[in-house]
Amino acid sequence: MNKPFVRTFTLGASFLALTLTTGAATPSRVGADPKQPVITVYKDASCGCCKSWIEHLVKHGYRVDAKDSPDMTEIKRSLGVPEGLTACHTAVVNGYLIEGHVPAADIARLLKTKPKVAGLAVPGMPMGSPGMEGPRTQHYQVLSFDKAGKTRIFASY
Repeated sequence: MNKPFVRTFTLGASFLALTLTTGAATPSRVGADPKQPVITVYKDASCGCCKSWIEHLVKHGYRVDAKDSPDMTEIKRSLGVPEGLTACHTAVVNGYLIEGHVPAADIARLLKTKPKVAGLAVPGMPMGSPGMEGPRTQHYQVLSFDKAGKTRIFASY
C-alpha cells in the first residue's frame, strides 16, 4: 500500500517543497556506514537498473532511502534537474542533486570538496556505469551542473 509523505529540501538559496505518493521504504542499513549521509533516491518501481545503482551505493557505505514514484518527470522538474541531463533516477544528498548512474566515488568527492554546484549527472544510461554493468561498456562523463544548467566535466570513465 502506498503511503503519502512530504519532503522539504534546501537547494542553495532556493527552497522547495515536494509532495508525492510513494511506496513505503525505509533507509537501507546493510553495509551502510552511519557516518555517511542518507541519499534519498526517487525511482520508478519497476526499474531494475535503479535498484542496481542503489546496491552500488550501499556497497560503498551509503544509507539509502528509496522512494518509488509514478511521475519521475515531475520529480525532476520540481527538484530542478536540467532537461538535457536527465536519466532514470534522481537522488538528493546534503542539498545536492544526483541524476542518473553517478559512481559512489564521485558522490564522495562532491561531498568532501563541497563545490558551488547544484549537483552531478550522468545523462542517459551508459553501459558500464554503476547499475548498468554488463558485457560491454561505454565511455561516459559525470557532469557537475549549476542551477542554470551550465555543466562542467567532473569525471570521465
